[in-house]
Amino acid sequence: MLRNRFISIVQLKLSLCALLLFLLAPSIAFPKEIYRSVDSQGRITYSDQPSGKSRAVEIHNQPSRLLRHVRKVYDGDTIILEDGKHIRLLGINTPEIESRQRAEEPGGVAAKKWLQAQLHDKKVYLEYDEVKIDKYKRQLAHVFLSNGKHLNVMLLENGWGTVSIIPPNGRYSDKLIQAQQHAEKMRLGIWAMPEYQLEPITKIANHTKGWRRFSATPHSIKKNRKYTRLLINDKVDIRVANNNLKAFPPLSSYLGKSLEVRGWVSRNNDYYTMLIQHPSSLIVRKSGL
Repeated sequence: MLRNRFISIVQLKLSLCALLLFLLAPSIAFPKEIYRSVDSQGRITYSDQPSGKSRAVEIHNQPSRLLRHVRKVYDGDTIILEDGKHIRLLGINTPEIESRQRAEEPGGVAAKKWLQAQLHDKKVYLEYDEVKIDKYKRQLAHVFLSNGKHLNVMLLENGWGTVSIIPPNGRYSDKLIQAQQHAEKMRLGIWAMPEYQLEPITKIANHTKGWRRFSATPHSIKKNRKYTRLLINDKVDIRVANNNLKAFPPLSSYLGKSLEVRGWVSRNNDYYTMLIQHPSSLIVRKSGL
């Protein structure tokens, strides 16, 4: 009897160890369900396949956070770690600082100084989403302080950045949007600056480089192999990548509506377009300018 109990305990421990290794292995995809079974002798086993009287076990997949040390702040939304890696804060964008490639944008220096003030102890925790590296080879992460405060959200709450959600990365989207709405309502940071006020789309030809806000009313839709476009007039459109349409309501629901369009303007000769990657950048307003 004692020998059987000892064998059962050993088998249970081995089964639990196997389960933990299976769930924690970084190279293995997480199963949607794990099933727990108890045989007639009380032995417990786990599997990703149901059998007999097995029952599903709830899996709590908590994102992991990695402790890192900051060497310096590059700009309002980018930090440099001690190992030289650049970390771009996910879900946000701040005005540019002056560099060899671009001129300073209003609010860029203030955003950088704000971020520097938060990182006095140089210790941060990084949390990644689905896409971890951008086209500039920077790591993309949500950044947390030792006290648990979420820097990405805090930056938006204080008005030194704007929401910039690029699928498939979408973790904390609701919190980021709410933080931006707070700053906008209170007219904090860039929201009080004249350069970031809402303008009619007719002024798009006079825009300066960088993130901007325009009011527009689309009248029709045009679709090709890569994009679906909301047409504003014969010189301006708003485009959404077809592989990203699932993130939006039907684009036809925007027709005839007064919209606020947020983002960057691209120009081809005398034609202008704005690529919108998330519904947070295409806001239905009760009235235009």
